[in-house]
Amino acid sequence: MGNLKKLFQKAISKPNNLSFEDACSLAECIGFEFKRQKGDHKIFKNPKLKNEIINLQNVSGKAKPYQVKQLLKIIEKYNLT
Repeated sequence: MGNLKKLFQKAISKPNNLSFEDACSLAECIGFEFKRQKGDHKIFKNPKLKNEIINLQNVSGKAKPYQVKQLLKIIEKYNLT
């Protein structure tokens, strides 16, 4: 649980500079599972949240800022912290 809080705080404070690995770890910490990869897109789904899909891209080791913000919105929407 401590790891989730650290990653969440990091994402909130630096959504424009979050590493791709941290974004993927955050998605997995809140219950999303890696489903597939197409090119540089990693697709995550949460079995409990049927309508939510997270798409993350690795751009020089960083996650795209708009995708980090989408991830944060899902966390807030479903109170996943």
